[in-house]
Amino acid sequence: MNFKERGLLIVLSGPSGVGKGTVCRALREEEDNNLQYSVSATTRKPREGEVEGVHYFFKSREEFERMIEQKELLEHAEFVGNYYGTPVEWVRETLESGQDVILEIEVQGAFQVKELLPEAVFLFLAPPSLQELRNRLIGRGTESEEVIKQRLLVAREEIELMDAYDYVVTNDEVDKAIDRIKAIVTAEHCKRERVASLYKKAMMEVI
Repeated sequence: MNFKERGLLIVLSGPSGVGKGTVCRALREEEDNNLQYSVSATTRKPREGEVEGVHYFFKSREEFERMIEQKELLEHAEFVGNYYGTPVEWVRETLESGQDVILEIEVQGAFQVKELLPEAVFLFLAPPSLQELRNRLIGRGTESEEVIKQRLLVAREEIELMDAYDYVVTNDEVDKAIDRIKAIVTAEHCKRERVASLYKKAMMEVI
């Protein structure tokens, strides 16, 4: 019995500096998964090594606000003075093709997606500790001490919101975090409520 399953929308968020980008890049390099990485739009300046259309779509504030007005974003948020958002059309087309999509977004954005697409799978990527999170932020070498303090304050607030997520994945080691995420995706594809309706539809077509 053959049937086409719609892709899963996997929403991965968590505090700044927890390693969302590192985990997603490693997932993209895995050859045995069906995950497509959604590229977000942002108004922040590119960091060294970041490529337009690969890491982000870099927009001016005026361009981003036009996208908001024209409802071209699945979600958007303003974080530490910059906008972040997910272009909606690509996500929809990719899910309909049967491929899974992973969104690496801020916590504010995850809650917007949950209102529009509650069937998505929501993962909170957590640091082993706040001290380790601070070490990672310092290690990036891209922000001032004042910005790091601000990000840690926001992180405390975001960690308190993890109850709204379906799963919490601790990013103590990247390889282990990836294994946990892949196990979650496999389990979600096997959920009765996702599979049963497809089987019933396929059987009706046979009859």
